[in-house]
Amino acid sequence: MAGDSRASDNASAVLRTVLAHGPVARGGIARLSGLSPAAVSRQTTGLLRTGLLRELPGPADGVGRPRIPLDLHTGAVGGPVAAGLHIGVPLSTFGLVDLRGRLLARHAFPHRDPRSPGLPRDIAAQLSRFLGEFGTGRPLLGVGAALGGWVRPGDGTVVRHEALGWRDRPLAAELSEALGLPVSVDNHARAVAHAEILLGRPEARRSLVHLFIGNVVDAAFGIEGTVHQGPGAAAGDVAHLPVPGSEAPCACGRTGCLQATASDTALGAEAVRRGIVPDPSVPLLVDAAAAGDPRADRLLRERARHVGRAAALLLERARHVGRAAALLLDVFNPAVMVVTELSSVLHDGYLDEIRDAAAVLSRVPGDPGRIVPPHAGPAVLPGAAATVLLGPLFRDPSRLTWEGEITSGGSGRSQSTALAFEP
Repeated sequence: MAGDSRASDNASAVLRTVLAHGPVARGGIARLSGLSPAAVSRQTTGLLRTGLLRELPGPADGVGRPRIPLDLHTGAVGGPVAAGLHIGVPLSTFGLVDLRGRLLARHAFPHRDPRSPGLPRDIAAQLSRFLGEFGTGRPLLGVGAALGGWVRPGDGTVVRHEALGWRDRPLAAELSEALGLPVSVDNHARAVAHAEILLGRPEARRSLVHLFIGNVVDAAFGIEGTVHQGPGAAAGDVAHLPVPGSEAPCACGRTGCLQATASDTALGAEAVRRGIVPDPSVPLLVDAAAAGDPRADRLLRERARHVGRAAALLLERARHVGRAAALLLDVFNPAVMVVTELSSVLHDGYLDEIRDAAAVLSRVPGDPGRIVPPHAGPAVLPGAAATVLLGPLFRDPSRLTWEGEITSGGSGRSQSTALAFEP
């Protein structure tokens, strides 16, 4: 019953229990969630009707009266999906995920001019084509979008994004109008934190700190399953956190700021300055560092000298990130710290460098193993962006209603669905 807070809470409890333990029978849901069997029966009926749950063939484990197991509806026929959009500086990444956050399709859209006023329109057009190609007619719940900078998720406004040149931009409204779909927007550091709490390690639901190192440097922290926003949703700005030992000049006028020391922009520029790669691209740098295969031919061995320099530079950044991680560990002492940084997501050796640096510098005792990469690995960004939409759905499934077809704006294609979700 939409608008009934108790019913909404019960529906959320059922949906989250199935997410954590499914497939599970109704009796198991009642036992695990603490709800009465009658409440579970009412809520599962509604969740089955809207297509968020499905009954699986055959009885659940146990003896006596058969118990039909329920699970999230992730089936290729009829299983709802959510689109994820991560807006970076050099490119945007599109993804399509199911209700368990599993990535079904992915596409990258390079930006010709990141500071073009028409960039959101171009992104929407490309995303619409992506949905038309990969949507496969499954019910589309909407779009979750994530990007760096100061983002106010309540109304989907990008308050400030220096690299894109955006100020007070109503991004959710722009994208929703262009796509003809519900759109939710949040900061990418908070989006990853939400994804870890909803879909990742159980410890993250107690407390976590997330450090995002890309072209934009951000952080987020959560306690008891809630990600902190702060007044005006401005929490998480760690770009000017001082990095011990760094003398890198920052645009703010100081030296040693985390953004100027360890961001993708700073790392790419340093890689070009040292002659390691032709373009200021961290993926190119990571590829160069990983190319030291002893079976490689003479050309690759000749390039190995550059690989060694690339590896050294990446290790330098890992140590800088580790120092920042140590500062955040001292302040928050979380159960888990998630670090999203390309080289450490792809190669464990760089994650070990981050852990070692943090262990040396942190004054808070604890297992350095609690510093971890995102659970989704390289698919973290489009998956976390989709969680911007899925998170509110799991908190209040009553927002999902029956309303005719949803049209994928620019493509003109209708999604074969009777679902509408108001984020």
